[in-house]
Amino acid sequence: MKLNFLSSKNSKSKKRLGRGIGSTKGKTSGRGHKGQKSRSGVAIKSFEGGQMPLYRRLPKRGFKSTNNKKKEIALINISKLQDIISKEKSILNNKINLINLKKIKKINNKYKKLKLLGSGDVKDKFDVEVNFISKSAKEKIEKFGGKITLIK
Repeated sequence: MKLNFLSSKNSKSKKRLGRGIGSTKGKTSGRGHKGQKSRSGVAIKSFEGGQMPLYRRLPKRGFKSTNNKKKEIALINISKLQDIISKEKSILNNKINLINLKKIKKINNKYKKLKLLGSGDVKDKFDVEVNFISKSAKEKIEKFGGKITLIK
């Protein structure tokens, strides 16, 4: 027995429409007479014979927010910043800002602004250039003698 000798008789031959009155599907091809449904290329989508369609029976849900500003802000905690400083000592030479963090690939390029949050402890003195900063983060950095520059 070989695969190319096998034959399947599962599929029926398709009924050919519009091939004479004797074929049981002649003349109107089972579509009835006249009307929108008898024409080709027409489908009445979601029409349920006058019954309220499913998409109108279901309640309206949710909304699509057009405000994507929050997605453009990178949030970084002081603890994370401290880890970066301890691993990359060269970053202390210049200001810590979004551009420098992008260069060392600690922040994704899709972000356009930077917000510093106050979770964690400061161990080194450093200068930060951010768009937004939390009160606790500001207090911790200033207490250690660091400088904060806010960008608008």
